[in-house]
Amino acid sequence: MTTKSEIQDLLRFLVQDAKIPLQVALPKVKDLQKASLVRYDNHFAKWEYCYYQVLIHVNSVADFAAANVKTIEGIFHDEKTTKQIVSAAKRVSKKRKSSDPSSDSSSKRSKKVLEGENVTPAAIEQLLALPTVDANVEDLMTVSLHTNRAPLVLAFAVTLLKYTMPSQPLSSRLSLAQAVVSANSRSKAVSIGLEKGASAEEDGWGLGQPKVTVMNREIHTMKRWGYDAEQGADVRDEVPKPQSCLTKEEPVSESSQAVLSQDTIVGDVEKEPALWGLDLESMRSSSKSLQHEKPTGSLPIYTAQSARAYLGKSFMSKSTIAEGEGNPKKKTVTPGEKEKNLALLLSALDLLYSSWAPFISIKDLDRRSWSWYVQIRPEVESGVAGWGGKGEVKLSDILGLRRKG
Repeated sequence: MTTKSEIQDLLRFLVQDAKIPLQVALPKVKDLQKASLVRYDNHFAKWEYCYYQVLIHVNSVADFAAANVKTIEGIFHDEKTTKQIVSAAKRVSKKRKSSDPSSDSSSKRSKKVLEGENVTPAAIEQLLALPTVDANVEDLMTVSLHTNRAPLVLAFAVTLLKYTMPSQPLSSRLSLAQAVVSANSRSKAVSIGLEKGASAEEDGWGLGQPKVTVMNREIHTMKRWGYDAEQGADVRDEVPKPQSCLTKEEPVSESSQAVLSQDTIVGDVEKEPALWGLDLESMRSSSKSLQHEKPTGSLPIYTAQSARAYLGKSFMSKSTIAEGEGNPKKKTVTPGEKEKNLALLLSALDLLYSSWAPFISIKDLDRRSWSWYVQIRPEVESGVAGWGGKGEVKLSDILGLRRKG
């Protein structure tokens, strides 16, 4: 029978690797399993669950890419979609040739299958779940990451919003955080001469839309009326919450205690409508074409899926960077290692915010966030030369910002 983690891994493969829309992929899980297209390699079981990746093969890549093409097309009823899945399967399998491709396990069928044509909010939130890690402060103090500034701002903003807007679901927090990153990036681009002219906001785009403040920056939003992240709890329970990538035989860590204490705060906050962060620049850039097309009535937003993917691929361990002349030489880094690094970073940020949240106002917590980021962000060259540049981020520096006493 198919395990819960396999269902989640399969969905992540279809949505993230094969780029299949979630609303298309979810109803096809049962058919793919019945067609015996999904087999799980026990050699990767522990790590694959943490890394949100799926190992898909029948007998070989060739079997999946050739012999089963018609089967896949019969399930999805679309040639383009079939090609996307086959191409993604080749890419995923190639990455694992150097590991242990001979692992043997039997085909598994589902115990319970996600059914229905509608994707529930609960299922969406679980697919976006951020990785966690059981690591104490001593462990975190030794970690150094290699990244550029934009994803670090994103990580700060996502964590901050968990404390300042706790009623917002993860999908909304990711969208709002990405809006902060984009607004900050454009401001930086203007200041170093890469962009010119007024921003979309300065030109009046987004006028009348509600705004929220995140990291001391106003963000235009759109209310997601009727969206309930708890809707479809039965499906949410079927798609499990991500487990820790590091396990220890020890009491609950400080990071876990911080999350538990924050859950207590959440319960006392009045729930507000879920929000999307509006992409004003896209709104402006598409305005001319829309003048000659039939209006759709939809507004461009920063998608949670893109923000989640950006977080998941942006953090390398400093130990994997070989220092030499010129630019650092990167060693091979698996997506799973980057997910683990993200989990370590988020754990350190949780410890920072949880140390201050009970003692200062939400407004003050938001205001301090930018200065905290500035103090620990990676050092890069000034001006255009430093645009997109990467550097070191020490988690000990983040932990050093915690409230004393």
